[in-house]
Amino acid sequence: MIKKVVLGGGCFWGMQDLIRKQPGVAKTQVGYAGGSVKAPTYENHEGHAESVEIEYDSEKTTFKDLLDFFFQIHDPTTLNRQGNDVGTSYRSVIFYNDDNEKKEAENFIDIVNQSGRWENNVVTRLEPLEKFYLAEDYHQDYLQKYPNGYTCHFIRFGSYL
Repeated sequence: MIKKVVLGGGCFWGMQDLIRKQPGVAKTQVGYAGGSVKAPTYENHEGHAESVEIEYDSEKTTFKDLLDFFFQIHDPTTLNRQGNDVGTSYRSVIFYNDDNEKKEAENFIDIVNQSGRWENNVVTRLEPLEKFYLAEDYHQDYLQKYPNGYTCHFIRFGSYL
């Protein structure tokens, strides 16, 4: 069964490039979520987070597995910042689809905090997914088009599970 989740953890280019390679991930698209601007663009997306919409096969991977990888590839303890990117567009955020996902995300944040891997506590926000807006075409698959392009994402740790 194909399901979707939207995650934000800094610049969407690097996140998409790493997440697309995970087992069970069928499709990824970058875009904007969590703001009030209608029809956001790269130049005008105030309040939105740069995000990745992930379609995954729930028979091959789980929401929890995706959260595990998400917390391996970005710093969830820096408020509104990843690498050189600063501002609410680059916040760490999980856009949940229902109460079950929200609870699972809360539990996973507890796991990350208890792991002792980070000096500070997780600041990842949990926000209900209202709408995901697709980013402009030139942002899609950016690091496949430009393999030496900017990214601040890399695998920092192994699994939390």
